[in-house]
Amino acid sequence: MARKNKNKGGGNPNRPRFWGKHSVAAALDNPDRKVFKVWTTLEAAALMNFPKDLVVMRAEVSDLGRMVPADAPHQGVVIEVEPLEDMWLSDLLAEAPERAVLLVLDQVTDPHNVGAILRSAAAFGAIGIVTQDRHSPPEGGALAKAASGALERVPWVRVVNLARALEEIAEAGFWRIGLAGEADTDLKAALGPQRVALVLGAEGPGMRSNTREHCDALAKLPISSAMESLNVSNAAAVALYAASVA
Repeated sequence: MARKNKNKGGGNPNRPRFWGKHSVAAALDNPDRKVFKVWTTLEAAALMNFPKDLVVMRAEVSDLGRMVPADAPHQGVVIEVEPLEDMWLSDLLAEAPERAVLLVLDQVTDPHNVGAILRSAAAFGAIGIVTQDRHSPPEGGALAKAASGALERVPWVRVVNLARALEEIAEAGFWRIGLAGEADTDLKAALGPQRVALVLGAEGPGMRSNTREHCDALAKLPISSAMESLNVSNAAAVALYAASVA
């Protein structure tokens, strides 16, 4: 399942606040997203297309600054929303086309990283991302801002047991490739099947051993020896590009 967990950013835990023009516009355009309130400056309101039945409250920049985490780039607009409905992994897999790329994140908890990964997933046409329910960030303003609208467009499934989810993904015909810097095989050589699940672990510890055991292959990105590794969101973007052109 996906989505309904506590928000650690601004607002009521069941009503997170999003900010920034791209994330707000995407939320407003998403028919599945319920938006309760809007706070906006006059300047930002002139650039946004708010539904007529939506409660829009005028606010000063200083007012908005108190509604979001310190130094958050609200760009003059903040909204209060309801988290999206839960999504089942079986439904996502059933709708997957013959050629598909899926992202699986093993305890990647930083909202900025997950938001950036969602953005890359949208850019390279991934069918969705899969995370653990208890070890992934909630829907919140920082994640939505980093995703730049992709939170509304990319299916996000949260599961209780990632190993069991990987088994279900394999049964749906996906070749599971775990990204690991110490692997002997480059990602390009590991690609091949039409359906691919790219599995990435958290920065530092990487994938857990049980996650590795549920991968069909381990592969590395062919980066220069000048750098030991990439940020997980950057690694996801590179891997998604490689999978999209394979």
